[in-house]
Amino acid sequence: MDRTERFYKIEHLIRSRGCVSFAELLAELEVSPATLKRDLAYLRERLDAPIEYDTADNGYRFGEQWRGGRHELPGVWFNEAELHALLTMQQMLAGLDEQGIVGRHLQPMFDKITGMLGVDAAEADELRRRVKLIGTARRRMASDSFETVGSAVVKRRRLSIRYRKKRDRADVQASEREVSPQRLVHHRHAWYLDAWCHASDAYRRFALDGIEAATLLDTAARPVPLAELEAELDQGYGIFAGGTPREAELVFSAGTAAWVSREEWHPAQRSDFLPDGRWRLRLPYVDDTELLMDLLRHAGQVEVVAPQDLREAYATRLRQAVAAL
Repeated sequence: MDRTERFYKIEHLIRSRGCVSFAELLAELEVSPATLKRDLAYLRERLDAPIEYDTADNGYRFGEQWRGGRHELPGVWFNEAELHALLTMQQMLAGLDEQGIVGRHLQPMFDKITGMLGVDAAEADELRRRVKLIGTARRRMASDSFETVGSAVVKRRRLSIRYRKKRDRADVQASEREVSPQRLVHHRHAWYLDAWCHASDAYRRFALDGIEAATLLDTAARPVPLAELEAELDQGYGIFAGGTPREAELVFSAGTAAWVSREEWHPAQRSDFLPDGRWRLRLPYVDDTELLMDLLRHAGQVEVVAPQDLREAYATRLRQAVAAL
């Protein structure tokens, strides 16, 4: 471990054990006595760590004013609980990063966090296993495209992409486009790129698994205010958000209302309970594709009140489902 990790570990050992002998520190850190002496001197003299030697207990402890309190090294931003949270986030990230596209770049950072906690790899792995993400219907994408797109978003540079819409027939030719990437979006186990499309001269949302090739260009991306991007692409329901939104009015049965009312369907939704215990939900949508999918999960427990074309589309889906039995 490097010196910064040793500083973390020395602090962790003293905080957790109260008093630690020189021999115990040597065994834990696996360094020479001279190196440990230099580390202790640096912590006390340069970083103002309140470490003192207790002759009665033959070990090192924090000064009286810090015992039972909180002390942090200058420039060190995470306490033990926060480091634990970061390790659990590593497992959450793995659930979103099935192919390890991002994880392999972040692994050195998580290795350092493990060292800062003063635990070995087995203990860290056991902690991560206490968090589990279950995902279904994941959509796979080319890892090189993801990295290229992610780099373009961070570097604020344009991309040349070959894109095929997933709703098109397989024999439809992919289109070549130049885009200015703005942000990456993760939605329901799939990744999307929000960008300004220079071919259509408009905002577009591209599914990353539909990007067959991506090339990073030297040209700077078109600067777009985030508020403008959100106003254009975040108004509707779900991932199909571009366009002029309409309002859907839904009424859920009293039996379903108790738990559905705790869900957020859209940040701009409005809702209230009716006198008979039913729950009324109003929310904006642009394309009804995803909204109909979610309504079918509540078939028999939700009424589509308005607008009429959404009500008819939902009824058609229900009839098709019955016909398929």
